[in-house]
Amino acid sequence: MSKYATGKHSKAISDRSGMEFPYKEMVREWNGSFVHYTEFEPKQPQLQPKAIGGDGVALNNVRSDRTEPITTVMIAENGFKTYAAGSGIINVFSPGHGLTNGTTYLFRGAPTTSPGTGTSTNPVFAYATIPSFDGITGAQIGQGSGYIITTGKYVSNTGSGSPGRNSSDYMTTNFFFFTVNADTATTGNIKGGGYGCSVGPITISA
Repeated sequence: MSKYATGKHSKAISDRSGMEFPYKEMVREWNGSFVHYTEFEPKQPQLQPKAIGGDGVALNNVRSDRTEPITTVMIAENGFKTYAAGSGIINVFSPGHGLTNGTTYLFRGAPTTSPGTGTSTNPVFAYATIPSFDGITGAQIGQGSGYIITTGKYVSNTGSGSPGRNSSDYMTTNFFFFTVNADTATTGNIKGGGYGCSVGPITISA
């Protein structure tokens, strides 16, 4: 293989300016031009742009959201109200209850504790019995099989002179009613139930 001279005493002609320069001071540009180092021009960055990928969409570490279980809905203090003497219909005031018309729900008293294993030092969560009022026993309201509710309010005059359901937007959003199985009101139009009562599905899941 041939051996090239170092060119330390040689001259070279620049491809850019045509001027003569020391051979050892010459450099090669990216396009092949042989130029003096003072004339060197780097490659324009826009001639070789970097590849740009698409924006990231998926996350690396994810956990899907769970389906929230149906929970209980609070009933206003003394939110139960008997309709009339001798009737088992009870109107319930529960603002924004979100319950479904014609669905069975269970009524529960205020949250409390029970002895659990039988000792006062090991209590467990429980629901108190709903207080009785106007001839309606709390145990009857809170029976384990629940009641089918009707959204709206049962009123004495629906506009046609006869009692029935008031299904206006306000009433269906904030009221519902049901009929107890055995008891009937003594006086009628009496509020009761105390504080902390709730209504919800028969079975509550965490």
